[in-house]
Amino acid sequence: MNFFFSSILSRREAGRVKRVSGLDMFKNMKTGMAQKGGPILVTALLFMTQGCGSGQPDPDDEDRVKTGAERLADQEFGVVDEMRVGVITNHSAVVGDRHLVDVLDEAENVEVVALFGPEHGIRGDADAGERITDGVDEQTGAPVYSLYGETRTPTAEMLEGLDALIFDIQDVGARFYTYISTMGMAMEAAAQHDIRFVVLDRPNPLGGELVEGFVLEPGYESFVGLYPIPVTHGMTVGELALMIRSEVFLEDVATVDLHVVEVGGWSRDQLWSDTGLDWIPPSPNIPDFETALVYPGSCYFEATSVSEGRGTYAPFLQVGAPWADGEEMARILNDRDLPGMRFEPVRFTPESIEGMSSHPKLLGEELEGVRYVVEDPHRVEPVAAGMHLLEVFYDMAPEDERDELFDEARFGRLGGTGRMYDMFTGGAGARDVIEAWQEELAAFKERRSLYLIYE
Repeated sequence: MNFFFSSILSRREAGRVKRVSGLDMFKNMKTGMAQKGGPILVTALLFMTQGCGSGQPDPDDEDRVKTGAERLADQEFGVVDEMRVGVITNHSAVVGDRHLVDVLDEAENVEVVALFGPEHGIRGDADAGERITDGVDEQTGAPVYSLYGETRTPTAEMLEGLDALIFDIQDVGARFYTYISTMGMAMEAAAQHDIRFVVLDRPNPLGGELVEGFVLEPGYESFVGLYPIPVTHGMTVGELALMIRSEVFLEDVATVDLHVVEVGGWSRDQLWSDTGLDWIPPSPNIPDFETALVYPGSCYFEATSVSEGRGTYAPFLQVGAPWADGEEMARILNDRDLPGMRFEPVRFTPESIEGMSSHPKLLGEELEGVRYVVEDPHRVEPVAAGMHLLEVFYDMAPEDERDELFDEARFGRLGGTGRMYDMFTGGAGARDVIEAWQEELAAFKERRSLYLIYE
């Protein structure tokens, strides 16, 4: 079997990522990982296997977008060959029409020893914020450990006997989506216990170019914002893993033996709707790509007294309050001509929906507000749009409601700063808030350029 081995050695030299040959990288792998402060070894393993028959790749197969999980299977699991593995995953980790865990379990050269469930659980059917419990996977018989309950970092006991941890979960490209916090904390645990960490990369549904929002400030770290990155960062989880490690976003993460199995056929200008991949809801309240697209802006309403649409079948696509005037709000927002979208007035009543939202805000109350209508997904700026919605709801709120509209602490955690709360409550408008984050975004884009894998 012939393998093409392509790897990246990330060094803080000349402000760029230095690429080295497969032979040099193989030597580096044999001599071990570099220590903190020295060169940082990061492998993006692109094993291309030559099978039986003509040996020529199918042109159609070459052109389509292939996830890291698919490519790992194509590579005959070379990066974890003869290893005992733990898998941090959920229902979004599919290879064709099968779950990654089942594919790994059938592989003769890999032993699945443990599974780890993030927020929403292994099967993705738990409500947001609902604690996940330990158990046993019926299909493989492997123990399932919760990373969204009493423990959010794999413990020494959970990791006992493992050679590698595999991370494969579809992200949505927003800082406060908790899967990337789970990834970083697991990377840190892997470093502490000398375990290989393998990220099976997937496309960022929002593409690789959209960057918006304040960069998270020191003191605002939480599980919904663990790294100094903006709300939409324009990175895949693999690229973000490289940045977490090289920038040492977590205390012990610098020495982790990190391997990224790249996406094939994806470019930075592609949104999910351009990939040809089926949408598998990564969590119950992100049922489709359109929701994922607006979520980075409408999620802020979770930290307000206004409904973000949970308890309906269009969460995050509609927001409302008992006192709102949807017709007037839609008129104001549409007059602002926000790129790629318009707004329609809407009425809805949040209800308890099993598997989506058991106890939504404003349960049973008739609400009025606006609904997003996406017309050109490539032009949508979701965080900026969210600022305009926040401004309109704040301005329209009755005086006795306005004082309680924002939950200051939660708003700060989602925003990664206290500046948004201060600006809105101090009379600033959406355009003032958007202007305030431009300088730090420029600095972030320069930093992230060192870790971008895809063109």
